Order: sequence, then C-alpha cells, then structure tokens
Amino acid sequence: VQLQASGGGLVQAGGSLRLSCAASGSIPDYDIIGWYRQAPGKQREFIGTIGEDGATDYAQSIKGRFIMSQDRAKNILYLQMNSLKPEDTAVYYCNTLYMAHLDSWGQGTLVTVSS
Repeated sequence: VQLQASGGGLVQAGGSLRLSCAASGSIPDYDIIGWYRQAPGKQREFIGTIGEDGATDYAQSIKGRFIMSQDRAKNILYLQMNSLKPEDTAVYYCNTLYMAHLDSWGQGTLVTVSS
C-alpha cells in the first residue's frame, strides 16, 4: 500500500497545521505507520509511529507539540502540528515501516514555518 501526505503549507512560528496521510488501499491491521520529515540539506528524520491500536511513539524533538491520530476504517491518518518552529520546516512523509525500510517513499508535503 502506498501512503501520501498532504496538507502542508506556509505557517508562522507558533502556529498550527494538520497534515493528512491517505492510503492507496486498505492498511493491513498489523501495519505500523510512521511519520518522517526531511529538512533541506538534511537526512530524513523519524517523527513518530502509530499502531493499529492507536499506540504512539514520538521523537523527542516534537513530543508534546505534534499529535498523531488515525481513522483506519477510512485508511487515513493525521499529524496535528502545534507550536510550530522554523526548524520544523521540512518535507513531511508518512509511510509503513516496511516500505520505509525498503526506502520506498510516496509524495511528501512541504511545511514551511516562517519566523
């Protein structure tokens, strides 16, 4: 299954943005979905994961500011980003852990945070 993030845009520092992640098909129940981001000139960075049961794990850099949620019945996931900082500027991706391990990525969405 391919996942594609959307909803990026330009936001001022301190603002909020919600990204969506849509799947091309049904997400298998066992699949853990990860959110990632890649800032200009930097390597792709792990943001967090969410399991089918809703269990989440967040990277320390965004913990307390970003919230992952999902509607697996509709095969869509969300990343609510609050208190955004200029250093959050990046292309954001969602992916299954399996496809991320294979380094196979769908289209990301650009988030730009202005100071």
